[in-house]
Amino acid sequence: MRTLKQFVKNEIVLCVAFILATISCFIIVPSKSYLEYIDFRTLSILFSLMITMAGFQKLSVFRQIGEALVNRTKTLRGLVIILVLLSFFSSMFITNDVALLTFVPFSIITLSIANKKDKYIIVIVLETLAANLGSMLTPLGNPQNLYLYSLSNMGLWSFVKLMLPYSLCSLILLMISVEFFIGKEEGKLAKTQANIYQRSKKDKLLIAMYVILFLLSILVVSRVLPYYIGLIIVIITVILFDNSVLRKPDYSLLFTFIFLFIFIGNIKRIPVLSDFLSEIIKVNEVGVAILLSQFISNVPAAILCSGFTKNIVKLIIGTNLGGLGTLIASMASLISFKQYSYIDGADTKRYILVFTVLNVLYLACLYMLHVIFLGN
Repeated sequence: MRTLKQFVKNEIVLCVAFILATISCFIIVPSKSYLEYIDFRTLSILFSLMITMAGFQKLSVFRQIGEALVNRTKTLRGLVIILVLLSFFSSMFITNDVALLTFVPFSIITLSIANKKDKYIIVIVLETLAANLGSMLTPLGNPQNLYLYSLSNMGLWSFVKLMLPYSLCSLILLMISVEFFIGKEEGKLAKTQANIYQRSKKDKLLIAMYVILFLLSILVVSRVLPYYIGLIIVIITVILFDNSVLRKPDYSLLFTFIFLFIFIGNIKRIPVLSDFLSEIIKVNEVGVAILLSQFISNVPAAILCSGFTKNIVKLIIGTNLGGLGTLIASMASLISFKQYSYIDGADTKRYILVFTVLNVLYLACLYMLHVIFLGN
């Protein structure tokens, strides 16, 4: 019983998606048409990227890059800028979840050694903002982008151009925030002890393998290579050379997608509900996506809204901006919160307050950018 309660607590979105899908199955009898609900392309690409990123994490590739950059700085301001930029730019390619899983624990250790424990909250919150904002720019950045990009039939460059103004504005806001909260700090940092990475020949070959698999995934995302070919290559390669990595992907996220696909697919076949939801969402796709994200997070919001409007461009904007706001607006934000909560003496109430205030301010700024310069 305790194990079940812990599972529900850790996988609340998955459990809710499962319940909704199950209830909808009593209304729309399961049939072969259920297969038409599921976006196998998105699931295949997402799974391939999860495997590839898990391989890089296992080999500490991202952490090694981070340590190399951090050990070049001598001031707290410089350290925080590097940590924030690492989260911002890496999330564009390795997803916001992986960026935070990699760099938040690393930041906690680095700040502890540098005797700057009082900066835990603001640095982790800024890193979380950076990861969620940086991931907006590319389809690879987060799961809802990957899904909506596949649905839209947009070109890769078209997607980047769409989100570029928001990303540039976000980067400016982040640098202003670092200057405001950290810029006045003086004095040199205590030097961190860099880990020595002695790569065996096997490790070097595995890194090269994962680089190739990542490039392969980009070809699939760019629609140069069929998704099923890419998935087969990734799975067979990993089974042959590093099969333990297959235990690492977030399978709960994949099943969450499947359950949500089933739920939305069934709802679309109920005329009264389908018409009602279509009318609400079409009033303001961006605003509705932002609002829904605050309560159910932006991945379920993207899947829900996409079932009732063809204006995918606005959903891309809305669900990306919707990742700001509450702690559950982007599930990646919970990763940072959990990492902070493990620290002895963690002040979780203060963390949530700082997180919420900054997120709401950033969301307001980016939404004003959208309304004033890019339309309503």
